[in-house]
Amino acid sequence: MVSYLTEELVALGHEVTLFASGDSTTSAELVPICPRALRLDPERPEPNALHVVQLEEVFRRAAEFDVIHFHTDTLHLPLARRLGIPAVTTLHGRLDLRGLERLYAEFADLPLVSISNAQRQHLPWANWAATVYHGLPIDLHRPTYGRGQYLAFLGRVSVEKRVDRAIAIAQRLQIPLRIAAKVDRADWDYFKQEIEPLLSSPLVEFIGEISEHEKTAFLGDALALLFPIDWPEPFGLSMIEAMSCGTPVVAFRCGSVPEVIDEGVTGYIVDDLDAAVLAVQQACELDRRRCRERFEQRFSATRMALDYCRVYESTALIGESACQLRA
Repeated sequence: MVSYLTEELVALGHEVTLFASGDSTTSAELVPICPRALRLDPERPEPNALHVVQLEEVFRRAAEFDVIHFHTDTLHLPLARRLGIPAVTTLHGRLDLRGLERLYAEFADLPLVSISNAQRQHLPWANWAATVYHGLPIDLHRPTYGRGQYLAFLGRVSVEKRVDRAIAIAQRLQIPLRIAAKVDRADWDYFKQEIEPLLSSPLVEFIGEISEHEKTAFLGDALALLFPIDWPEPFGLSMIEAMSCGTPVVAFRCGSVPEVIDEGVTGYIVDDLDAAVLAVQQACELDRRRCRERFEQRFSATRMALDYCRVYESTALIGESACQLRA
């Protein structure tokens, strides 16, 4: 999302400086912090060490910027408070964890952006400046308007993502299921003990992690994307990736799902396996062109960037007023 936002801001005529890994591809000014993305680095450097180095680079150059947009969770908050430069923070993760109430109460003066209204549920009183839904470049994926041949699961294997539910739905319908998912080290035991035994079904094909380019065909050739989550999902990027390919989504009613899916247009929202089985059959009859159109209307990267520009403008005005009051 940071990459898509950066490129759209540059396209809109803004001067953008991106603090990221050295292998990042961007039309903005790149300030490289490390040679390659940490998750892909075989040497596995300590993430927090490099995040601190990154923040030092940001604050060293802070006076050059009109607004600083942080995507670094919470590490920057004490410094951002003392910065004297307008700053906004997008929170990308779950907010139902213990201790966050005290943290965001302490830093209640710093504006936050949520990626769904549902994400705010556990901290409704926090200093929310806006909700900005994620967006994708319009030309990132090519829509497919054929019926599709299988069910798809895209994301990662973890307890909360419930790929076991996807397998159960496919087996009930006797429709092939293709699983394109990564397995993080933290989820390896769960995968081996709970999921791998389910992969012996002839209906199930486990592909593993796929590239951005491979998602187009994977999603476009699917009857529907299954999104059978069991946690307060902050957004759910794979839902709009499917929509951009014209592929409807069948998702369980958790977190942001009701905000992202337009019932009966881009998919269906369900509460149990029986409803999911029925919804898959209904989703196959949806107009895939309307699904793609709704993606373009609601979830383009351009819309996302314009929404953030409004946040930047209001943040800069508030920051300017605060500086005048301090003076």
